[in-house]
Amino acid sequence: MDFYQYNTSIKPPDLKKYIPYFKLSIYGILIVVLLAMTFFQIRPEEVGVITRFGRYIRTEESGLHVKLPILEKLYKVAVERQHKQEFGFRTLSSGIRSEYTKTGTANESLMLTGDLNLADVEWVVQYRIDDPYKYLFKVREPVNTMRDISEAIMRQIVGDRTVNEVLTVGRAEIANIVQLEIQRLCSEYSLGIKIEQVILQDVNPPDPVKDAFNAVNQAQQEKETLINQARSEYNKIIPRARGQADETIQKAEGYASERVNNALGEASRFNALYREYVKAPAVTKQRLYLETMQNVIPRLGNKIITDEEGNSVLPLLQMQMRNK
Repeated sequence: MDFYQYNTSIKPPDLKKYIPYFKLSIYGILIVVLLAMTFFQIRPEEVGVITRFGRYIRTEESGLHVKLPILEKLYKVAVERQHKQEFGFRTLSSGIRSEYTKTGTANESLMLTGDLNLADVEWVVQYRIDDPYKYLFKVREPVNTMRDISEAIMRQIVGDRTVNEVLTVGRAEIANIVQLEIQRLCSEYSLGIKIEQVILQDVNPPDPVKDAFNAVNQAQQEKETLINQARSEYNKIIPRARGQADETIQKAEGYASERVNNALGEASRFNALYREYVKAPAVTKQRLYLETMQNVIPRLGNKIITDEEGNSVLPLLQMQMRNK
């Protein structure tokens, strides 16, 4: 039985007078909920994609916007943020001393090269979302699709090269080709993703043969060092030898030109003398004799000239000795 039937002095509370307050509270809560569902904020690094009953309506840029509550749904997509996907390892914590693990990633990183060797390839794909509509609605799970594409392309490119290229000189080329091929397939499949960079984080041979491969790598580096040193010596010696050869050739050509010109000059002089000799042989002989004596006598030093009737040259020799 009711408590109020035994105690007639206590009257039950009149709940009817609180009904308007309950209604106001419910209306207020509904209004707050509708306002919260109507107004929304888009941060600077994001865009907002609006759908109505699942159909794409529009894209909103950063700022304060409104939408129809309940009827329209909002998807926020970070288009300015750079994302990354890791292959062959996982980052446990990042900071001054980052921690990584390879647990459960062996199937991603172990690859067969073109010369039938194994390589443990770790890489990172950095990307941005450049088309929110395609990213949300064209392909289901676009990030997983991009991961599958990246792994397939990396295996294809590594499989076309030798293990030495993968471990040493071909790493930059492989990263560039993989980036281009991933971007081509992402565009073809309408993933709405732009590949910013592909980084080969670490490429190593499998652990059982790592020491042997490290020795080969060291030998390759020493080979490159010796080749560079030889090229340096070549660049020093060969140009100098070529310069000396050119100098010798130029001297020889100058000497040959000089001898030819002198010979031509002597021949012309001889021909001129011969023509004069034909005209007057005696005069020409006399002139040649005098010119020859003019050139020879100054080279003789002291000279003693006597006539045919001279008896002795001794007094003259004694005078020369005194003058000395």
